[in-house]
Amino acid sequence: MPCSGGRALDIEFDFLAHVLRFRVSDGAARDVPLGARSVRQLYEDTFGVLQQLRIPCVISPIPNEIPEETPPLDRDETHRHYDADAVQRFWRILSLSEDVLTTFRARFIGKSSPVHFYWGSFDLTVTRFSGRRAPARPDADAITREAYSHEVSSVGFWPGDSRVPFPAYYSYAAPEPGGFADARVSPTGARYAAEAGYYLLPYDDVRCAADPAAALLEFCQSTYEAAATLGGWDRTSLER
Repeated sequence: MPCSGGRALDIEFDFLAHVLRFRVSDGAARDVPLGARSVRQLYEDTFGVLQQLRIPCVISPIPNEIPEETPPLDRDETHRHYDADAVQRFWRILSLSEDVLTTFRARFIGKSSPVHFYWGSFDLTVTRFSGRRAPARPDADAITREAYSHEVSSVGFWPGDSRVPFPAYYSYAAPEPGGFADARVSPTGARYAAEAGYYLLPYDDVRCAADPAAALLEFCQSTYEAAATLGGWDRTSLER
């Protein structure tokens, strides 16, 4: 990230050493240990390091995309547990999933997003675009209108929440073409969640498969094919 004085800043979660690592292009570096402490304390430690590095920074302390009532970051004394083993295993799931999603992305020569992680909803995703504009969403917020200004097929990993209480891979099309919910997708275990509007494949189904990477790639491909075929995408021009 560009910062003051023509410098650049990198902040990295290191889930092997369990530190939050700050690196500046002028050679300055700091580590904040990750461990059992309140969110407020981690917030203060983080901004204390930025102050030491002479990097002015202002953020909104209000958590985003969390359905439950959660205190602002700078006042949260409730959440103070850090399970290093669980955190590291979650990171490994993201790392292994990114590898498969990158392979899937490479099969497409139309416009696609990088494989990226959303800090709000905590999901890893990659999106393919048909190249055609989508119907306008006048009632949506500005970010949603921009995100879905063109037809998309998106797939990714999500740790779940109160609505989907288990980790899963998901896939959806926007706008959703007719018949998408009834399409034949694979592998066994993938199902359309009508209440949410996307296909789900439980993470445990992939983890326990004879070839987990192949199972995930099959889910990515079959759900995309359902979206692209039913949506009338120019697949000949878009696919490798």
